[in-house]
Amino acid sequence: MAKSGKAHLARAERLQNATGALATAAMAAMDENLPWFGKLSAQDRSWIGLVAQSGISAFVEWFRDPGAHSSMPTRIFGSAPREFTRVISLHQTVDLVRTTIETIEDTIGDLLPADDVPVVREAIQRYAREVAFAAATVYAQAAEMRGAWDARLEALLVDSVIRGEADESVRSRASALGWTGVAGTSGSAEVTVVVGRAQATDGNANLADAIRHAAREAGADALCAMQGDRLVVVLGGTSKPVEIVQKLAQWFGPGPIVVGPVVKDLMAAVTSARAAVAGLRAAPAWPGAPRPVEADELLPERSLSGDGHARRQLANDVYGPLTVGDGVLCDTVSAYLDSGGSIEATARAMFIHANTVRYRLKRVGDLTGYNPLNPRDAFTLRVALTLGRLLNPEPGSSIL
Repeated sequence: MAKSGKAHLARAERLQNATGALATAAMAAMDENLPWFGKLSAQDRSWIGLVAQSGISAFVEWFRDPGAHSSMPTRIFGSAPREFTRVISLHQTVDLVRTTIETIEDTIGDLLPADDVPVVREAIQRYAREVAFAAATVYAQAAEMRGAWDARLEALLVDSVIRGEADESVRSRASALGWTGVAGTSGSAEVTVVVGRAQATDGNANLADAIRHAAREAGADALCAMQGDRLVVVLGGTSKPVEIVQKLAQWFGPGPIVVGPVVKDLMAAVTSARAAVAGLRAAPAWPGAPRPVEADELLPERSLSGDGHARRQLANDVYGPLTVGDGVLCDTVSAYLDSGGSIEATARAMFIHANTVRYRLKRVGDLTGYNPLNPRDAFTLRVALTLGRLLNPEPGSSIL
């Protein structure tokens, strides 16, 4: 046994003396057999050389005493920087390991005595399997770290959009996450912010991945973030966000999903975010709201809940146009609402024909987008008239 142990140590010593030649041969083989290797920078090739030399030296230590150095294969990538996993892929790393192993097998016959060759070849095959597992572990850990970092960056980006702090840095950060803001063939860069309740789950990363994947399948970009019990999704590259959100609704928790108005780009997304958040706060006041619902469909509820932007929008975009000219449309729709929605009663109160009332109400619908004959639209018109009178704008003027 002692004689066998001495022979093994002597073999390991001879293998140690050959490590420099083996490393040189391995680098030459990489340069010759791997086309992508020569395209790397000198610094990256030098790092790979260090990893190869470290791997061969680690093999010698492991060969000398496998029991004492059982974790050696998992430590051979320690000499490479963290960015190493971004320079070459796992597949390329496997190519490097295979090339190094094949080079050792082909070279040891010239560097070691004939009796050593079979033993070393058998050991290198066992060691190669351990190195392959070690490489997979390194890349898995790197992917996990990148995933965690990307999730934090995405959350910060979405938070900046919600708080109205979007600037050029937000655009660059979004680009780093793969955001283009343009989807499909339309070339649209329009952006919408969607807000709803979050699911009661701990798998936030998987949830975000699922939403992004579904959005891409539907032809849009997506950025996601969990903010307490709220899920925020920034959609890009779509002019029909409600159709997209209908395909994403399953990943939101129970309750309303509010879609903010479409804005021109990510830099203007705060406008959409502000409306969506206000809409989510006010949505319980409309139990029959569709899911998803556009924030602009919740203007009355938002106004009643204290949203100044919604109040000004109703006063400017609904009440204001009705006061232009002689204000007859404003008087007619007001009389119609006061009469409980009766055209005949409105005609009697205004001393006009019922058909005139119908004509004027149609003009109100064409002008404002709200049909007085529809109960929901009539409610919106009532709130708009009340707000307009409270804010007391001049006829045809805008409220800032």
